[in-house]
Amino acid sequence: MLSKDPCLLSSRLREGEIRSLGDPLLDRYVEFVSARARPNTVRATVSDLRAFFAVVDKAPAQVKTSDVFDFIAEQRRPRPGRGNVVRLSDGEQGLSSRTIKRRLATLSGLFGFLVMLEEMPANPVPRGLSTRRPRGRRGGGMALVRTPRTLPKILDPHEVDALFGALRRWRDRVMVESMVLGGLRRCEVLGLRFEDLRPAEGRVFIAEGKGGHQRLIPMAPRFFRSLSRYLEIERPAEAETERLFVVLKGPRRGLPLSEDGLDEIVRGARRRAGLAHASCHELRHTCLTRLREAGMALEAVQAQAGHRNIESTRVYLHLANDWLADEYLRAAQIIEASRAEMVVAR
Repeated sequence: MLSKDPCLLSSRLREGEIRSLGDPLLDRYVEFVSARARPNTVRATVSDLRAFFAVVDKAPAQVKTSDVFDFIAEQRRPRPGRGNVVRLSDGEQGLSSRTIKRRLATLSGLFGFLVMLEEMPANPVPRGLSTRRPRGRRGGGMALVRTPRTLPKILDPHEVDALFGALRRWRDRVMVESMVLGGLRRCEVLGLRFEDLRPAEGRVFIAEGKGGHQRLIPMAPRFFRSLSRYLEIERPAEAETERLFVVLKGPRRGLPLSEDGLDEIVRGARRRAGLAHASCHELRHTCLTRLREAGMALEAVQAQAGHRNIESTRVYLHLANDWLADEYLRAAQIIEASRAEMVVAR
């Protein structure tokens, strides 16, 4: 059903080319999203819509709730070439529950948009399955897709040292330090501009944070020292972009580095260091976990991370090696002291 004719949807798309989805309502929704979200979100939206309508070959206004359940079932089927291995994280064989949940959120946004345009009478994506509750109690029903809460992976100190030892350029070192020392997201690293640097204050301004939110965060002196070396030795003098990190060789020399470029740099260093894992997001998790382990207040970690909700930050309590043990010992001592007082009182 979906056309593959190329079509630029909006001048507001700052990166890449989005192809038409072949339906005016779908294209209109993507343009609506592009005016309010970052390019990564727009690309994910297009990908999710393509995945759905590849399974449900209908016009958007004709989609029913039963089609949504058929889509969920198809997404849970084992993927070709994956050996039908069951994941320990969620017990599933198909796509991960997080991917399916994200795609359902995209669909819900699309159909909610079409309801507002009066193209559909109701949103066919249910919020959840109804469950019986005692009278007077309020709350939602059972989620359509169960998403297990898993702890993110982090790197041990020796793994971080090995990764740094495998980096070949000052540029690469600065980018990795921004994630390991400052907890920046990948898009925030690539979005850094000269005007965002505050070396005299030891801080960096994040102008393009997740969801468009900005913040001003401290950064270790080590980052600024490495940055100075990169600017003095490696950054092409002919580069005209205000973006801090650029391509150093080839036909794109001097142009802003892409997300794929940064991922390849980290993957290459990981292979050379002999590490089993080390993604950009794991480097960010490592930073925020170590900050919490060092005693940084949870609210301060939240501000450093750029989390809008402190619940997103609480995961680093559980990642910190000593936090649970310390809390348990403190509580156990209180219990024992209370028990001893009761014995004496008798």
